[in-house]
Amino acid sequence: MKNLCLFILLATGLSLQAQDQSQLKSQVRHTIDELREFISIPNDALDHASINRNITWLTNKFNERGFNTSVLPTAGESLFFAALPMEDQKPTVLFYMHFDGQAVDPSKWDQKSPYEVVLKERSGDGWKQIPFDSLTEDINYDWRLFGRSVSDDKGPIVMFLNAIDLLRKNKQPIPFNVKVILDSEEEKGSKPLPEAVKQYRELLAADLLIINDGPVHASGLPTVVYGCRGITTMSITTYGPIKPQHSGHYGNYAPNPGLQLAQLLAGMKDEEGRVTIKGYYDGINIDEQAMDVLRSVPDDSEAINRNLAIRKPEKVGSFYQESLQYPSLNIRGLSSGWVGDKARTIVPESATVELDLRLVPESDGTRLKELIKTYIKEKGYQLMTEIPSVEDRLKYDRIATVTERPVTDAFQTPLDNPYGTYLVNTLGKKFGKQVVQIRIMGGTVPISPFVNELAIPAFIVPMVNPDNNQHSPNENLEIGKIDYGIQVFYSLLSSAPSLN
Repeated sequence: MKNLCLFILLATGLSLQAQDQSQLKSQVRHTIDELREFISIPNDALDHASINRNITWLTNKFNERGFNTSVLPTAGESLFFAALPMEDQKPTVLFYMHFDGQAVDPSKWDQKSPYEVVLKERSGDGWKQIPFDSLTEDINYDWRLFGRSVSDDKGPIVMFLNAIDLLRKNKQPIPFNVKVILDSEEEKGSKPLPEAVKQYRELLAADLLIINDGPVHASGLPTVVYGCRGITTMSITTYGPIKPQHSGHYGNYAPNPGLQLAQLLAGMKDEEGRVTIKGYYDGINIDEQAMDVLRSVPDDSEAINRNLAIRKPEKVGSFYQESLQYPSLNIRGLSSGWVGDKARTIVPESATVELDLRLVPESDGTRLKELIKTYIKEKGYQLMTEIPSVEDRLKYDRIATVTERPVTDAFQTPLDNPYGTYLVNTLGKKFGKQVVQIRIMGGTVPISPFVNELAIPAFIVPMVNPDNNQHSPNENLEIGKIDYGIQVFYSLLSSAPSLN
């Protein structure tokens, strides 16, 4: 009799598990159809009409799920806001995602249109398109969807909506008040966001912020990120003769701006890649607890170097994760004269470098730019903000024009924050795997306005595959990651946080 009861319990458990899997796969299939529909609406933030069409689609889809929705005007494009009915006794979670996407060059894509999602399977070293009716009940989770914003960031938005569907089907109570803010200009830098967060502070008030953007760790393990680097940019131009001059006639006489700029740049870093400008790394102190977390990330240094085709990395940190804890000084573009088939025997009239500075919480972007400007002055340059006139050129030995752009701050939530522990424990229990904890990631998400203005902890919980080609042609989303994303949202929205 005992054996019979045990058999019945096991059979019932397996039946329920199979039922759950069938329900989840059905939701994955629905997500694919809904994502195709969403992607078909172009979402370049430079196109106002397209952004409005996206907002209309979002309004309809969130309203269908019982959300109250609002369109929040800003100095730029509007934000989209949604919230489930509020209950005072519950903590409030605010989810941030964005629905705009990088501009596209259709000629670079291996499909008719980046806004018409195609289904592909791996074929040798590439991908082969297959019809959507190949998606049977037993979906191949290795297949991928290709289209602009399938991974960055429309995919997670649709995963969220379908997780809500599952919660409602299962009559699963949600232990949170749920708010969602969707950015329409993230790919343009979210310039209106700081003022908008101030303006709508009461509406956005929450106990924690979860950002669903970017890929999971390269290992494929569940990932929680506690911060991200900020960014600011600047350009520097040096000057030679007022017009390009024959290098035979004026070489050795007219100052060469390319060489001047090269000398300036070479003096900014040592041979190991460390910034030599005094004070650049001031204030950064990584304690042993943080170092333990950095070392726990399962990075494969050999694989990283192989993928980059480099033999030796720079030595800003002793390993990859440590290197991300420091501000960077990156040359993102150089220009002077002509090169290749268009090369000319001239002394150029100017040379320009574009720099980006990735910031960490301990570094202030404005201060770092001031340090760079001081360094240039100490090298004998007169700094200007405009193109020098003839009078300026005759007055000063060396001139550099510096153009600065706004600062997006970094953020970093303390590693011992109880909501971080809740996220890690929930994902670890759900998937039965190690959760990768990343202290600060290298990229930039414009979250600091929420952290600073709302005074709440923020975490990034990414969902898409690491090789998704975001921002690039042939952006893609692995179907298995749709399943993963729905389960992440479901588990987070059905687990009450224990904050003791």
